[in-house]
Amino acid sequence: MATDDTAFVGSIPEVYEQLLVPMVFAEPAQRLAAAIVATDAGDILETAAGTGVLTRALVEQSQASITATDLNDPMLQEAARLCDSKRVHWQVADALNLDFSDGSFDAVACQFGVMFFPDRPQGYAEALRVLRPGGTFFFSAWDRIEANPAWRAIADALIGTAPEEPLDLFRRVPYGYYDPAVIRADLEKAGYDDIDITTMRAVSHASIDEAARAICQGTPMKVAIDAHSSMTVDRATAIAATALRDEYGEGPFDAPISWLQVSARATS
Repeated sequence: MATDDTAFVGSIPEVYEQLLVPMVFAEPAQRLAAAIVATDAGDILETAAGTGVLTRALVEQSQASITATDLNDPMLQEAARLCDSKRVHWQVADALNLDFSDGSFDAVACQFGVMFFPDRPQGYAEALRVLRPGGTFFFSAWDRIEANPAWRAIADALIGTAPEEPLDLFRRVPYGYYDPAVIRADLEKAGYDDIDITTMRAVSHASIDEAARAICQGTPMKVAIDAHSSMTVDRATAIAATALRDEYGEGPFDAPISWLQVSARATS
């Protein structure tokens, strides 16, 4: 069952797809898909598929059969609405307890989902279990929040406005799993020994108001605010917009984004 940290429900999927995907997820999806397609994988399992930005990139770049899963059915419903390819099967699934037989897939992919895993080595071991011999596990995780300054500005503004409230989600979860040494150790614990971790960079483009709405209303931060904060989501969004204006000024802005792209195989 999804916790506040992993709950992409209600209006979140729509805002996520309309605003966050073009802002920060589309470019990483194209790059991750290209790495996966280069292995000639015929059967791909995707976990934490969200609204399907990586799924769509895989459909565009390959002829593979794709099983796209997510813990949150509302996200998958939005994904299925946006991608009607007959090569994609949509299924609600927990990445830490996959309902698939051993050795079912040539590749397993997870774009920006592993940060939310409550037990990452267990999730990695599950990916390894369902991989065929020689198969590869691919994933991406955000770099430290200081390398993603738009998110850092909003995180600091929300925490500074309500320091006694649990609004540290961004620093604690999506931008809290950035140390290559920790990632490598978790993968080795799960049984992988051929591991590549590469820092990737790009630039996001957005308007101030769209970015503030995307970050406060298209992520589980909305759930955290609704459930645990004295401020409203609209108030949080206004605080976020002010923080971005202080950082970038008025009008559309460009902000660097940085993430880690990871591949792992078991060769022994």
